[in-house]
Amino acid sequence: MVKASLVLALLGFVVLAASVSGAVAVPFYLPLSTLVLAGVMYIGRNIPKFLRIFLVMLSGTHLVLLALVLGARAGVITGDYTGYVPPPSAALGATAFGALIFGLSYVPVVRTICRIADRYLESQANSVIRIPFIGLVRAREGTIGTWMIGILIAINLAQVALNVRLSFFSRDMFNALEAKDAAAFWYQLFVIFTPLAAVFVAIALTEVLLQNVLTIRWRAYLNTYYVGEWLGDGAHYRMQLLGRGADNPDQRISEDLRKFVESTYSLSLGLMNQAATLVSFVAILWTISAGFTFPGTNVEVPGLLVWVCAGYAILGTWVTHLIGRPLIALNFEQERVEANYRFSLARLREYTEQVALLSGEPAEREGIARRFGQIVDNYMRIVVRLIKLNTFTSAYFQANVVVPYILTAPYYFVGKISLGQMQQVVGAFSRVESALTYFITIYTTLADYKAVLDRLTTFEGAIASAQRVGGESKLAITEAPDRELRLKGLDVRLPDGSALLHTDALTFRPGERTLMTGPSGSGKSTLFRAIAGIWPFGEGQILVPEGQTMMLLPQRPYIPIGTLRDAVTYPGKVDAYTDNEMADALRTAKLPQIAERLDEERAWAQTLSLGEQQRLAVARALLTKPDWLFLDEATAALDEPTEADIYRIIQEKLPNTTVVSIGHRSTLAAYHDRRIDLKKTESGLSTPVDLRQAEPAE
Repeated sequence: MVKASLVLALLGFVVLAASVSGAVAVPFYLPLSTLVLAGVMYIGRNIPKFLRIFLVMLSGTHLVLLALVLGARAGVITGDYTGYVPPPSAALGATAFGALIFGLSYVPVVRTICRIADRYLESQANSVIRIPFIGLVRAREGTIGTWMIGILIAINLAQVALNVRLSFFSRDMFNALEAKDAAAFWYQLFVIFTPLAAVFVAIALTEVLLQNVLTIRWRAYLNTYYVGEWLGDGAHYRMQLLGRGADNPDQRISEDLRKFVESTYSLSLGLMNQAATLVSFVAILWTISAGFTFPGTNVEVPGLLVWVCAGYAILGTWVTHLIGRPLIALNFEQERVEANYRFSLARLREYTEQVALLSGEPAEREGIARRFGQIVDNYMRIVVRLIKLNTFTSAYFQANVVVPYILTAPYYFVGKISLGQMQQVVGAFSRVESALTYFITIYTTLADYKAVLDRLTTFEGAIASAQRVGGESKLAITEAPDRELRLKGLDVRLPDGSALLHTDALTFRPGERTLMTGPSGSGKSTLFRAIAGIWPFGEGQILVPEGQTMMLLPQRPYIPIGTLRDAVTYPGKVDAYTDNEMADALRTAKLPQIAERLDEERAWAQTLSLGEQQRLAVARALLTKPDWLFLDEATAALDEPTEADIYRIIQEKLPNTTVVSIGHRSTLAAYHDRRIDLKKTESGLSTPVDLRQAEPAE
């Protein structure tokens, strides 16, 4: 950016000196706008990268415009090629838009957009891309994205330039028709229009390809980033504990990220395209209407059609904003109620058996109907608002068809403009008005985009809060060189800060099978979570044996979607075990009926009973062979004889594993060497009491 700004400044001084000396006849504002743009580039060297790409491309466009103007003034560009030379005033547009980009970099919502976009553009991840006629090219993913956006900006600017040239083609063709000049007509059609159309189609196809490749790569990178942040260091679990601003994270990752990428691209490129269109066609309107008088008077108004078009567009934009402003909040609410409805249906699918056993279908229908009713109510509010908005915009855009003819017809009839110029004015008016009313066209898109942005930022905020809670936790987990697991000065608290459990010192000895008991709500499972490192609320020290592995089996195991092979090896890698090892583990865990179905893919969480799911979790432990195994009522769904068999199997197959269990059945005492009971004091605080086990397991 710094070097480019210096080159641009040097060129501006050269052109200014040539203009002052009379060597080149150019308007004074041409070199001055070059110097201003160079200054904008220099002071904008630290703005977000997403905006810097636009600034650099605008500077390149300005250089091209400058070269074309100088070439035409020096007589290098002559003949039909002069139709491809933009007016010098177009350079002012590039400078103005560059200054606008710099100003936008300080707008909070734009900075938020750029902060998310720059995560991709500043990525240092190694990647590859296949380029036609070149092959595979290796580069940083952020570099690939930057080049693709730059090329797409160049394509959009080229399309604007082609549209400007086509407006002159339209003028010349209609003038030929008015003059009944057949040669000029066919010349314009075949020599001018055909090559332009061919180039237009070619770059349009290139744009479609690049746009789709860019958006999927962009989305893929952000998807990986957000999933990593969400799942990293247990943030997803802490977000649930905190319960703030993180509803439906699945939707925010799958749907909102897709909308963010697509809308950021389309809105930013669309805004730039419309700005370039505005600058280019305003020059045409201003030139043609330079000598127009105000209707009914002899007062000349320079660029009359430009002012009329601007006033017409500003009025339409203002009214549209007044009518459509409530759509932002309504779209945000619609996203929320839609996500809640989808989640309730997915949860019902997960608990179909429980609902059926309780005959809960009427209650579920009532709940589903209530949530869908919220969708309908909010949707109808959106519909009412859209009807009001579309009533105005439809009338406004229908008027656009005749307004330019009404404005130009009097000047055509008095001979101030030709038929070709009239058609060019109509086209230019339409382009300028469309650019000025771009806000009207995309208002509903902007409303939806703002809702998506809000959902992503609140999601980020929830992740940051969860990470902050984890980072600020005073529950210190430290690896110790001895083989014991020790708790020192441990206070476990609830998320609201209230005390749950306290122990000055508690030691779990290796090879000793320990049973933890106590009333519900005394903090047994929460203590396990603290030892596992996922519970951040409290203070104290947890010393875990250095280099030893731990595994915790909850009462309700998690069964991933996929094959049985995926389920039995979770969370490890499938290829870490042979098929025989997996089948043996299932048979040993008393699941012989599914041991030969490793490749079968189905919703195993719904297929297996809770008791079978608990035995599947035991099979995972048999495969993993952890040094420490924590069973949080992990056999509660089994009958007592099967539970006894499972404990004997664990003792036999995992002789070097230390087992710590939570349970309420008195029969569990026989399979443990030691019992720790959590006693509640009058204040509600639980403390562990070490009881001697009467009958150690055999």
